[in-house]
Amino acid sequence: MHQYVDRASNTIRTERLIADPFIAWLYSARREENSYLFRLATSRLMTGLLAYLNYDAPIASRFSSASRILQQLGIDTNELVTPFPKHPSVRDVFERRIRYWECRPLPDDPRRIVSPSDAKVLVGNFSGNSLLPVKEKFFTLDELLTRKKTEWGNRFNGSDWAIFRLTAEKYHYNHLPVSGKLVDFYEIDGSYHSCNPSAVIQVVTPYSKNRRSVSIINTDVDGGSGAGLVAMIEVAALMIGEIQQCYCAEGYGPATSPTLDMFMARGAVKSLFRPGSSTVILLFERNRIHFDSDLLANSVRRDVVTRYASGFGKPFVETGVNARSAIATPITTTHTKEQNHD
Repeated sequence: MHQYVDRASNTIRTERLIADPFIAWLYSARREENSYLFRLATSRLMTGLLAYLNYDAPIASRFSSASRILQQLGIDTNELVTPFPKHPSVRDVFERRIRYWECRPLPDDPRRIVSPSDAKVLVGNFSGNSLLPVKEKFFTLDELLTRKKTEWGNRFNGSDWAIFRLTAEKYHYNHLPVSGKLVDFYEIDGSYHSCNPSAVIQVVTPYSKNRRSVSIINTDVDGGSGAGLVAMIEVAALMIGEIQQCYCAEGYGPATSPTLDMFMARGAVKSLFRPGSSTVILLFERNRIHFDSDLLANSVRRDVVTRYASGFGKPFVETGVNARSAIATPITTTHTKEQNHD
């Protein structure tokens, strides 16, 4: 069993983990006995094949009808920009577009940092000052950002972080958590490990090993959020074969690819995860933001059953949040605008 705290109601919810028996088997001791099978299962080839069989192949529509998925996962069709076609595909369900400007409104305070996704979030830092300090559990900075980008590793030393875990039923577009200029963007090849909690605790720093896209945003600019440098890392996972960059200043189009010095607005569409479940990680420079107190308090609750506790020996409790909902506030500083972050 794996539970989390629903932020809206402050109630404990039990998560329905999709393909849980298969994930448990794959990430059990058998992976040591048959490392070839494990490498194959977490490869790009297998992720593409599984995604096709589950979301695109004709057999998928017969055995996993979209209407049954909608019912099982409790997806609210009233949020849709346009109704589903008469016979929607499974991919239609997972790549749905919603009226986020109405059903995921931004907070009134323009300085508030927001969640990039409909997800379950963990927050903490590397400095040891928060209620949930973590080092070399979910990721390490050098690995996460790659050693080729050590300048960013240095800037985020002692950083605050937030891990957003998207499950399969969630809305799969990601939104900008802050406003600012894009000062770096790069993609890193890697594996396709599952983000199921059982898998995460079995693999050392799994998020540092998966394929991912890294965006570095300077928010200390005119019109920016004033939170220093912010790294947004979109992490691929099992059956997430593609992270489509599709920045849209308004609505869902026209979409543009990220370019350096592009100003990106808080709450705008940033990217799309192809179907499945995946993860977004945010990194903030040390002493530049305060996470909301309820997220920190929920992280260490002892009345919630979490699989992370069995793997790490301490409570690691997630909070269910909506995309574009407030998660943190910048700390007022005397930093000057348009600092040189090259």
